[in-house]
Formats: sequence, C-alpha cells, structure tokens
Amino acid sequence: MKKILVITLGIAGAATAVFVATDRDTRPTLVASAAAQSAEPVTIWRAPGCGCCDAYAEYLRAEGFAVNVIDDWDFDQRSVEMGVPERGIGCHLAMIDGYVVSGLVPSEIIERLLEERPDITGITLPGMPGNAPGMAPEKTGTLRTYAFGPDGVAVYADE
Repeated sequence: MKKILVITLGIAGAATAVFVATDRDTRPTLVASAAAQSAEPVTIWRAPGCGCCDAYAEYLRAEGFAVNVIDDWDFDQRSVEMGVPERGIGCHLAMIDGYVVSGLVPSEIIERLLEERPDITGITLPGMPGNAPGMAPEKTGTLRTYAFGPDGVAVYADE
C-alpha cells in the first residue's frame, strides 16, 4: 500500500512539473529592468473606469514599474497641456521619470527612452491599437511610437 502511495505521489509530482514547465499561460516571475528599477513611480491619468488603462497599469507593474493611477475626466486636455500633439493623444497619459508618455506604449520602448534619455518632451502611441499592451494579452506586430517636443514630432520607434 505504501509503495502504491509513493508511486502515485511521484507520478502526480512529475505531471505537475511537466504542466508548469509547458503551461504558456503561467507568467514567469519577471526581474525588473534597470530602467524600471531606477525610474520614479509612474503616474497614469485615465478616464474613470477604463479597463484597458487598468490592464496597461498591471502590465507596467508586471514589468517592474511602480504605478499610480488617477481618474481624470479631462486627461485628454491634460495631455495637450503637457505637450502631446492633439492628433497623437493615446487612451491615457503617463508621466514616467520626467517624460510624458501617451498611450499604450510597450515597456521595451519606455525602457529605451529611459536609458537613452533623448532631449524630447515625451513619446506617444496614438489611439488604442488592438495589438498593444492593455488591449491585447501581449504586444504583437508593429507599433509606431512618436517622439514629440520643441523640435516637433518624429517617429521614435517602429517595432
């Protein structure tokens, strides 16, 4: 009887290990990038009740950023006041370590911004692309992010 119990527990343990090793829905524990670790907490202004903004905030937290979310019915006006071009407004506004970040910008682009520290006001991913973090479980395909500042608007990333 003890042999059967030991064998059964061994098989169950091995099956669990195989499941965990092959389960693609189990997100691994992430180590925050140096940029995320050294950045000041991220502040996100969003329209109250916006589900994609909540998902995006959770995405940034999973990538190692500390995030504060503020409900703001006028986040679009705040975006323009902070320098985001009117045609470039994303679904929310964030301030990340001195830069204005508008929209569902992927973390790797934010990390590049924080590492390179270009002389710009910020970056934007206009609208609500269906393949961006916060709209999709993970980024897929190409997303065009724009830099903006005193020198105008230019493509920052096309990845």
